[in-house]
Amino acid sequence: MKLASVLVVGAAATGFEEIVEKVNSGNHGWTAAVPSRFGEVEDVKVFLGAFLPGDEQYQEEPVVDFEVNMADLPESFDSATNWPKCTVIANVRDQSSCGSCWAFGSASSFESRACIATGLDTKYSVEDTAFCQGIFGAGNGCNGGNSAWGYFKNTGVPTGGDYTDIGSESTCQPYSLAPCAHHVPATEKYPACPSSEYDSPKCKKSCSESSYPTDLKSDRLHAATTFSVRGEEKIMQSLVSEGPMYVAFTVYADFPTYMSGVYKHTSGSALGGHAVTLVGYGTLDGEKYWKVKNSWNEDWGNGGHFLIARGTNECGIESSVGAGTVSSSTVV
Repeated sequence: MKLASVLVVGAAATGFEEIVEKVNSGNHGWTAAVPSRFGEVEDVKVFLGAFLPGDEQYQEEPVVDFEVNMADLPESFDSATNWPKCTVIANVRDQSSCGSCWAFGSASSFESRACIATGLDTKYSVEDTAFCQGIFGAGNGCNGGNSAWGYFKNTGVPTGGDYTDIGSESTCQPYSLAPCAHHVPATEKYPACPSSEYDSPKCKKSCSESSYPTDLKSDRLHAATTFSVRGEEKIMQSLVSEGPMYVAFTVYADFPTYMSGVYKHTSGSALGGHAVTLVGYGTLDGEKYWKVKNSWNEDWGNGGHFLIARGTNECGIESSVGAGTVSSSTVV
């Protein structure tokens, strides 16, 4: 059973068809479609494992304070465009049928900032992040967690590609859970998911790629600092200066139907907390937004990304933002 809280707000969640009709029949600033990834609203809960402010298990790093000069910040910003040599920023991962979103949001922001700081375009291990901490770390595998940046500072994290990188011998610990499809026709790329959430794999004490040339301990990269950021302007500044960040928010039943536009909660009950990666910001049709990368593969949403309203703490997106720094002198 997942440890992260599952909120129940308002009426029971309706079916996706009804939600899509309600969203698209109004002037809500975003477009919905019945998601191919999920058969029904309840399927989404498997993917939600982020602890949120107010949860008993919620933890965060100290909030950093600094001055912001808005005149120095661009009106719009996209990390993938700004740092094109860091392909890890645009790479959309797939957490599979596991509530490990917190580990994906953590590792994705870490590998992005590590590339920006060191120039090395390297994927880091969600496998190690999710399954090697236990209940006394940032999280507990498929059962939920917090930002793992503190773990990255204290313990470090080895390299680790996606499931599709298994066998390439290019990283130490690639993700071991296969991408899969829920209640939709299975394909060679996305076979059918199990009937329930995967059990968390056991922590691996060595590199799972037998021919990878570096041992696990030597392969670990450490964060130099770790912190939380609060306030729209400070979040923008940290993003522009140092790169993508871990963010968590409340997922409502209408969120999985997102296709385009600037998302605002419109219909349906709260399902739980979800962690993702903040990668940009801007304005669309007069609506300020954050650009965010999800971990439900590139077939979901807009190429695996979504826009969500900025400056109003929509769904709590600005209440759980964290990251850190990686030393530019670090040698991997």
